[in-house]
Amino acid sequence: MNGQKELTSLPNIKNINPELIPEIKLSNGNRIPCIGLGTFGSDSVNAETIADTVRKAVYAGYRHIDCASVYGNERNIGKALNEIFKSGFLKREDLWITSKVWNDMHEKVEESCIQTLADLQINYLDLYLVHWPFPNFHPPKCDVTSRSPNAKPYIHENFMKTWYQMEKLVDKGLVKNIGTSNMTIPKLTLLLKDARIKPVTNEMELHPHFQQTELFEFCLKNNIQPIAYCPLGSPGRPERDRTPDDTVDLEDKVILSIAERLNITPAQVAIKWAVQRGQIPIPFSVNHFFENLEAVITPSLTKKDMEDISKIDKNCRLIKGQVFLWKNNQSWEDLWDLNGEIISA
Repeated sequence: MNGQKELTSLPNIKNINPELIPEIKLSNGNRIPCIGLGTFGSDSVNAETIADTVRKAVYAGYRHIDCASVYGNERNIGKALNEIFKSGFLKREDLWITSKVWNDMHEKVEESCIQTLADLQINYLDLYLVHWPFPNFHPPKCDVTSRSPNAKPYIHENFMKTWYQMEKLVDKGLVKNIGTSNMTIPKLTLLLKDARIKPVTNEMELHPHFQQTELFEFCLKNNIQPIAYCPLGSPGRPERDRTPDDTVDLEDKVILSIAERLNITPAQVAIKWAVQRGQIPIPFSVNHFFENLEAVITPSLTKKDMEDISKIDKNCRLIKGQVFLWKNNQSWEDLWDLNGEIISA
């Protein structure tokens, strides 16, 4: 693989030449691989297993790893990354590594970043995101009906204080790019107006049954690259995030029909749709990470395939964020400004 050394502890793992994986040029000129490996493994995959998956996935050809401090596995992933770099298989600059500041560290962004760098055993991040726009929330183990007494609403002036700290990380060379996650059009509009360094990405839930067309197009129009979490419809998400109204993307007859015709899996159809649409999927799988990466280099979906998938949008948000609600008897829709205005009180 282009002169890279083989990790001898990982025999018989199928791999793809990473030069075959396209990159996307961000608004500031930096380039990001068009698919990444997510590292949120819900509640069923322990940190060591996720770190081992990262190690195998990098060998298989992934060059984009999406992390977050709240996932509780960055220290384990750091050990895997350190092994990869020490082996000589890759250099640090060969990997795109993302992490995120959690809600309880909005006032201590640099401290959070430095801890993540120490845990990951690296000296800079390619991308650092504000994980959620809601501050001071300490996550309990909670189901879809739970509320946290620590939850607080979005207040733009406070969010900008967090963003100014993010900008300083770029100035100090700790982070190369900064972006947002789980934002809405009203919130992004305000941020774009007030930010010195504009967000280059917005990480958001995107899959065939939840296409967020308006927000997706807003991001593209404003040079914000959409990154898609739950790109497969999150079949492995925790039980606490499930509701009776949830739909299953990979069982949709349109997805199944395309998969059968192309002789690929429904998951690969969803990933191909995401990449061809222009969003960056970051699926996580212990057992199918190679197939997810392979989807990028399989034959393209046709124009009709893309049109057919565009018609199966069910507006089915799977990650509703209900634990961030700050008032009793409040609907999760308030978190997403679905009335076109920011609800903050």
